Amino acid sequence: MNQDEGGMSDTSFLDWPFFEARHRDLAAALGAWCGAHLPVDHGDVDAACRGLVAMLGDGGWLQHSGAAAGERLDVRTLCLIRETLARHDGLADFAFAMQGLGMGAVSLFGTPMQQEWLARTRTGAAIAGFALTEPGSGSDVAATTTTATRVQGGWLIEGEKTWISNGGIADVYVVFARTGEAPGAKGLSAFLMPADTPGLEVVERLEVIAPHPLATLRMAGMVLPEAALVGDQGAGFRIAMSVLDVFRSTVGAAALGFARRALDEALARVKARRIQGQALAELQMVQGHLADMALKIDAAALLVYRAAWAKDNGAARVTREAAMAKLYATEAAQEVIDMAVQLHGGDGVRHGSVVESLYREIRALRIYEGASDVQRVVIARSVLG
Repeated sequence: MNQDEGGMSDTSFLDWPFFEARHRDLAAALGAWCGAHLPVDHGDVDAACRGLVAMLGDGGWLQHSGAAAGERLDVRTLCLIRETLARHDGLADFAFAMQGLGMGAVSLFGTPMQQEWLARTRTGAAIAGFALTEPGSGSDVAATTTTATRVQGGWLIEGEKTWISNGGIADVYVVFARTGEAPGAKGLSAFLMPADTPGLEVVERLEVIAPHPLATLRMAGMVLPEAALVGDQGAGFRIAMSVLDVFRSTVGAAALGFARRALDEALARVKARRIQGQALAELQMVQGHLADMALKIDAAALLVYRAAWAKDNGAARVTREAAMAKLYATEAAQEVIDMAVQLHGGDGVRHGSVVESLYREIRALRIYEGASDVQRVVIARSVLG
């Protein structure tokens, strides 16, 4: 079993034909960097995230979070980075992921002036946010009610967004609002929204079981300039789906990182823990659980990196592949981590233990960027269509 320099996890999957030498080199370098720098203290979550963005920027890793004009996002690289970071520190994965997702629309559709922000987020000089979800519209983006109305000199934005990652600490957001070209999904547009724009208010910070910076944002009487429009007017839904098409697979990769860490912790536990004179690892029932965990991890990795490889090799859309990767990897990781907790016994639910932390970290991944049942609908429509 090959092991990276930053931990015990099996890296033999890097020999699969999905990867090139540059991916293997990156995985080894990042594994070593993580071993030297992670995890960080999460006591002050806002400060930890700011610090992680700066560290990731200084290390050069954020250069991979976006693509300027003439460049392409490499989804396999995004997935490898998220998997590796998640295995070492869930908050580090979050910090990296949001720099990418937050500026994904600007990477794919932004003007040169808008991409000046991208230059800052890729060095860690600015923190990004993605403002799509609303109190009444999560998975149903077409139900967006935030409005953008043309006024002299720009756009008047009115509405509320919630569950916004990096809400309260971001320097810039991409916000989606209804411009009314057509009903439903066809009447949305995307806008670049600096956090210091008058009329933008953080109305509530949201606390969750695995602490991350999250907030509800309100836009009241807020005016953005004409140049804030990202892409074409009325193309907001297509822009949002294009961004998710790239980043949804990476959610599966983060889940994969959590699952690999859980298996590592479980293996160490069952080899060291003895019961009735023998190691737990010698019990056939325990071996069966370990086999199931390893099987789910490899199956998840195959789906994640198939989707990433397909996107990198020119597929216009990988909606079905990304949905499969995100659904299976997050659900499988939940099962793997649950079994790791079980194999740890009472220590598995001790607050602050690695597997207890993983148990809290994994749960949200089955909800955000399209909940598991939404992914099932996407897959079913593809099969039927």
